[in-house]
Amino acid sequence: MEFMTINEFLKNDIFAVKAGVELLEAGNGTAFARMKITPEHLNGGGVCQGGAIFTLADLAFAAATNSHAELTFSIQSDIKFFKSESSGYLYARAKEIIRQGRISSVEVYITNAAGALVAAFSGTGYNKKIKLPFEAIE
Repeated sequence: MEFMTINEFLKNDIFAVKAGVELLEAGNGTAFARMKITPEHLNGGGVCQGGAIFTLADLAFAAATNSHAELTFSIQSDIKFFKSESSGYLYARAKEIIRQGRISSVEVYITNAAGALVAAFSGTGYNKKIKLPFEAIE
C-alpha cells in the first residue's frame, strides 16, 4: 500500500474535486473545507444548487471520519438549508460528535465568507475496519 496524506487520499473523490471542493484542514475527527461558487454550481433560480452544497459537506464529513486512518462510509445523512448564496466561497466545518465501535456521528456547518449559516449537515458513518494508506491524525 502506497503511503500518502489524507488530502492526497481524498483527491480520489473525483466528484468532489471536479465540483471544486478543497480540503483545507483535517484533524482528529474534524475537518475544514471550502468551495468557490461558480456558474456551474447555480440552479435555475440563480443560487447555489443544493447538491453542490451537499457535496462540500460530504467531503468534510469524509475527512473527519476517515482522519482515524480507517475506511469509513456514510450510511445516513441529511441536510437543512437556511440561506441561499450565488457567489463567493462556502466553508464546511465538520466535527465528529461521537465515535463508538464502528459507528460515528458528525455535524457539519456550512457558512458563507461572512460566517452566516447557509446549511447544516448531519451524518452517520460506518467504519469498515480497513486501514487507509496514511497515518491517523491525532
